[in-house]
Amino acid sequence: MAESLNNTVALITGASSGIGQAAAVRLVAAGARVALVARRVDRLEKLASDIRAKGGGAIAIGADIASASQAEGVVAHTIAEFGRLDTVVNAAGVMLNGPSIESPLSDWDKMVDVNLRGLMYVTKAALPHLLAAVGTSPRKVADVVNISSVGGRFAAARVAIYNATKFAVTAATEAWRQEYTRQSLRFSVVEPGAVATELWNAEGQWENFTAMFGEVERLLAEDIAEAIAFIVTNPRRVAVNEIVIRPTDQP
Repeated sequence: MAESLNNTVALITGASSGIGQAAAVRLVAAGARVALVARRVDRLEKLASDIRAKGGGAIAIGADIASASQAEGVVAHTIAEFGRLDTVVNAAGVMLNGPSIESPLSDWDKMVDVNLRGLMYVTKAALPHLLAAVGTSPRKVADVVNISSVGGRFAAARVAIYNATKFAVTAATEAWRQEYTRQSLRFSVVEPGAVATELWNAEGQWENFTAMFGEVERLLAEDIAEAIAFIVTNPRRVAVNEIVIRPTDQP
């Protein structure tokens, strides 16, 4: 049975669009206050304003989480504003796939920086606050939900570095789960297939996908947000370690 997130605080990266934005809206509906994190501050401010207008609690924090100092600052800002941190959703990500011989190293670096380093830096900074929240929350549990991909389970041609980052996210999440599960800090990984988000806007990304899998009806960001809400609203005794979600049409 789903529990209320009243009196809890969630920090969500990649909140200016897609899965991060949908997750923020969904967790607010469950009762959480949210710290919205991304580089596009104008979008964050609009989302935060919309949430506050409906009676929710939200702040917008513009940052590049690929910088360790900025990631630490995001967590510190959240604690200064709300006084606690119960949930982290690491939803920031980029996908720049294509033939490896043609791909610029800058694209590979960007995927490593956002998909992996940013997630690592935010998680590292958040750990002490999440563990502290376990002791002060009536729910006696805290959560980290990392957004990986089916590309973090199965490698494919022309997807090497994206695969590498998402395999790393899936592996790190499981290792952290084992490390902190006895302290009631749950780590979960969500691995979506194709979702209709801005991830596909970079040149050639959808064409690269359809060349491998054909046309599919993509998932909505709200579909993934429901999975995130399911994970974090479970009672303390229930830990959902991993969820794979594909479009029905995706092989």
